[in-house]
Amino acid sequence: MARVTVEDCVEKVPNRFALVLLSAHRARGISAGAALLVDRDNDKNPVVALREIADDVVDHEGLKEQLISTLQRVDEHTEAEEEAETLALLADPSHMQMSELELVRALQSDRDGGQEERY
Repeated sequence: MARVTVEDCVEKVPNRFALVLLSAHRARGISAGAALLVDRDNDKNPVVALREIADDVVDHEGLKEQLISTLQRVDEHTEAEEEAETLALLADPSHMQMSELELVRALQSDRDGGQEERY
């Protein structure tokens, strides 16, 4: 039955590699407790996921976006917030003002304190 299901799925998702990724992601979701969209018929989760894709009851683009978001290592929102904070700091001139004497003291304190912390 799985072979027929795979052949039916290739019509819905033409790239076999994408089909494997999408069906595996959906099977993991089913294992985690996601609601079934077709009858189980005593099949295992990967076969149920393939049958859902073949019957076109699962949203392919939504499933693809979920898969991409789980594989992302960088959160777009966090990156945008950090960039906004950096721009705000650069726009504020009070952070840029430091006298030469203050700079020398800061560098010396870093140098003196840094040696003890390393060892």
